[in-house]
Amino acid sequence: MTDTRRRLSSLVCICLALAIFHAAAFANDPPSPPVYGVRMEQAWIPMKDGVRLAATLYMPDGAKASEKFPALLEYLPYRKDDGTAAGDYPKHSYFARRGYVSVRVDIRGFGASEGSPPEREYSEQEQEDGEQVIAWLAHQPWSNGNVGMFGISWGGFAALQMAMRQPPALKAILATDATAELFHDDVHYVDGIAHIDEFELNMDMAEGWTGAPDYTLDEKVLGPRFDTPPWSLLYLKHQHDGPFWRDRVRPLKEITIPAFLIGGLLDGYRDNIDDMLSESSGPVKAILGPWNHTFPNDAVPGPQIEWRNEAVRWFDHWLKGRDTGVEHDPRLIVYMQHWHPPDPNLEDVPGEWRREDTWPPKGTEGRELFLQPDHTLAYSSPPITRHELKYIPSVGVEAGFWWGELLNDVRPVDAFSLVYDSAPLKEDLAILGRPWATLHVSATAPLADWFARLSDVAPDGTVTQITGAGINGAQRDSMSEPEDLTPGEIYRVNIIMHLTSWVFPKGHRIRLAISNALWPMMLPTPYKMTTALDLGGPDGSGLSLPTVPLTGAAAPAFSPPEPSEERSDVKTVGFPWPGEWTLERDEARLKTTVHWKGKDASTFPWGTEDDYENLTYDADDEHPESCSVRGEAESIFTLKGRTLTWRGHLLVTTDQKNFYYKYTRELLKDGAVIKSKTWQETIARDHQ
Repeated sequence: MTDTRRRLSSLVCICLALAIFHAAAFANDPPSPPVYGVRMEQAWIPMKDGVRLAATLYMPDGAKASEKFPALLEYLPYRKDDGTAAGDYPKHSYFARRGYVSVRVDIRGFGASEGSPPEREYSEQEQEDGEQVIAWLAHQPWSNGNVGMFGISWGGFAALQMAMRQPPALKAILATDATAELFHDDVHYVDGIAHIDEFELNMDMAEGWTGAPDYTLDEKVLGPRFDTPPWSLLYLKHQHDGPFWRDRVRPLKEITIPAFLIGGLLDGYRDNIDDMLSESSGPVKAILGPWNHTFPNDAVPGPQIEWRNEAVRWFDHWLKGRDTGVEHDPRLIVYMQHWHPPDPNLEDVPGEWRREDTWPPKGTEGRELFLQPDHTLAYSSPPITRHELKYIPSVGVEAGFWWGELLNDVRPVDAFSLVYDSAPLKEDLAILGRPWATLHVSATAPLADWFARLSDVAPDGTVTQITGAGINGAQRDSMSEPEDLTPGEIYRVNIIMHLTSWVFPKGHRIRLAISNALWPMMLPTPYKMTTALDLGGPDGSGLSLPTVPLTGAAAPAFSPPEPSEERSDVKTVGFPWPGEWTLERDEARLKTTVHWKGKDASTFPWGTEDDYENLTYDADDEHPESCSVRGEAESIFTLKGRTLTWRGHLLVTTDQKNFYYKYTRELLKDGAVIKSKTWQETIARDHQ
C-alpha cells in the first residue's frame, strides 16, 4: 500500500470513528412509548380557604406500585364533565399512555369545582389557586415532583401566567394559541379597540351554571354563580390599557422555565410567538402553522400535523430527564404560506415548512415602499400630497371577524379605503414577521381609528388579504393614557401588523389598504368625519416589509395526525367556525346589519345538551354614534325527568358619549322561568 493510500485509509478510519463517537454522544432517547392503559379518577384538590377544585386524573393504568410520574395540568373554566369532556379524552389519554398523570381541573366556581366564579378571567384568585393545584400535584404519592402545564386558548393563557409566577414544581409549559397581552391582543379590545363576539355570550351565561351531572338547583350552589355579574360589563368599564389589564401579568422576561409554543397564522393570538422569542428568558421552542384557533392535528385549513408526540418529546426532556434532543431543535419551525386565491373553505394552504434558528430570521431585511400620489407603492418618497377619505362606519364586513381567518375577496372593503399597489413584481418575494405601516394622518373629529391591511393582488384582480392591524388614534402615544385628537393636526402613527408569512409570486402586486372602520370586528367611532393621509416628505407615509430569502433551511419532518381515542359515552357535534354569516344593507337608509349564528350538540350518559348562539350587529352610516350589538345564547340540558335551560341576553347600544349595557341571565325548568337577573348600566365612552 502506498503512503498516500495509507494516509487516506487512516483518514477514513478517523472520520468513521469520529462519526460513531458523535452519534453516540448526541444520540437522543425516543419519546416515551404508549405502554400503559388509561384509568380515569375523580379527585378533590383542597384550597387554603376550604374550597375544593374538581379534577379528573387520567392515570397510567398497569403501572408498578413503585413507579413515579410527572403531572401535566390543563386548568380552565370550560367544565370538564360536559363542556370539554369529548375533546379532553384524546389529549389526556395520549399522555397517560406514555407515562404521565394528565390532569384536567375546573377553575373555582365553574363545572364541578366549588366556590363562586372569580370577578373576571385570569383573576388573582384563579392564579393563587393554580399555584396550590401545582403544589398538590407535585406531592401526590404517584408524583416524581415535576409538573408541566399545557392547553389551548384559556389553558395556554393560564400556562403562560403560571410560568410568570414561577411556582417551584412547574418545570415546563406548552401554550397553544395564547397570549400574555390581555388588552391589546385578547378578544375584548382587539388592537386596543372595542370588540364584542360570541365569547362574551358564552362566558356570561356559563358563569351561572352548576356542574354536571346533577346540575343542582340548590340555592347555596346556584345562587352565588347565577348572581355573579357578567364579565363583559366589567371589561366595558376598562377601555384602555393600565393596571386592570397589567396587574395580573408580568414581563415575559420573567418566564424562565422552558416554553413550547404552538400558534396559527390564522389565529388572533399569534403575535405571542414573536413576543416570546424576543423577550423570554427561558428556553423557547415554537411551531407556527397555517392554522386557525385549534390544535394542529385537526386544524382546518391544513396541512395537519401531530403535535402530541412533539409534546411528549418536550415534556420527557424537562419532566422525566430523558434526552430527547429538544434542546437542539430549531427555535422556530414556521409554515411559509404561498399565494392562494381567497377561499373561506380552503382545505390546505399551499406552502412549505422551514426552520429558523434565530429570531428575527437570518437574512431578514426591511423593504421600504412609499405611498405615492397616483396610489402606487414605490421605493422613493414622492412630493408632498394629501389624500382624503370619508369615514363610513359599516366598512369592513368582508375583512373578517378577527385578524387572520380565511376570507373571500376583500375588494368590497378596498372600495371604501385608500389603496396603494406596487408595480407587478419582477421576481417572487417572501416575507416573514410583522409588516408595519407608518402613516401621517389627521381627522376632522376628536377620535378616529386607522386600519392597515396587506394583500396580494393577482394579475386577474383577485385580492387575497394576508394580514393587517389597527390603531386607536387616541392611543397613538400611549395605550394606557389616551388623548383626543386635535382636529386638523397631523400625527405620525405606526401600525404594526400581525405576524405572518407569505410568498408574493412574480407578476403579482403588493397592496396596502387604509380605512377608518373595520366593522363588525371593531365597534365604530362615534363622529362623522373625513380623515386625511399625508404623503411625501423626508419620511413620508410608507410600508415596511420583513423580507427573507425565498428558500430557508429545511425543517424536521412532522408526523401526520395519529388516530385519536374517543370516549364512547360522550359525543359532541359542533357548528364549523366561522358559523353562519349573513349581511343585510338598506341602501335607502344607509343602514347595515350583520347576523351571526352558531350551534353545537352533545350527548352524555345522563342526557343531552344543545347550545345556540346568535349575534346581530347594526351600523348606521349617517349616524356613526349609533351602533348596537345584540346577542342571544341558550343551552338546553335534557335530563332524566326534567329539562333545564340557561339563557343569556346581551344588548350594547351607543351614542356619542356613552355605551348602554344590558344583560339578562335566565334559568328555566321545564319551560318555566325559575330564576332571572338583569344588569343594566350606562358607561361613559373613554376614547372608544
